[in-house]
Amino acid sequence: MLDTFNYPADVECDAEGRYVVTFPDFGWGATDGATREEALVEAKDLLRELIAAAIREGEGLPAPSRRGARRQVVVPPVQVALKAALHEAYRQAGVSQRQLARELGVAEGAVRRMLNPDHATKAETIDHALRHLGKRVTVTVVDAA
Repeated sequence: MLDTFNYPADVECDAEGRYVVTFPDFGWGATDGATREEALVEAKDLLRELIAAAIREGEGLPAPSRRGARRQVVVPPVQVALKAALHEAYRQAGVSQRQLARELGVAEGAVRRMLNPDHATKAETIDHALRHLGKRVTVTVVDAA
């Protein structure tokens, strides 16, 4: 199972002088900005959508490739990373939503909302479900780059 959802992005300046960002691990999607900094802010939104789309489709997330000299690592919003971790653990466990709900002692709708990337779920709720699936959340704080 993936243990990080931080993905390297390619940032290139196009013919018009705009900075274009793509995520090679996903194979689709692009965003841009007038400056490199603006493009990287937009890249965080794009990464959120790429991860959410994979979750909505029930697909596995790609393993992040190496950073490389010309790549910038983009970190998704915390809520999206937690949802991605739960999605991956749920897929790996091979249980149904009904079975997971029963095991967690919650309604099936609660599990559906937990797995929905567009629904806000408390971090504690996701952590509890992940622990039940044999995973645990850790937090690492690093200097801002």
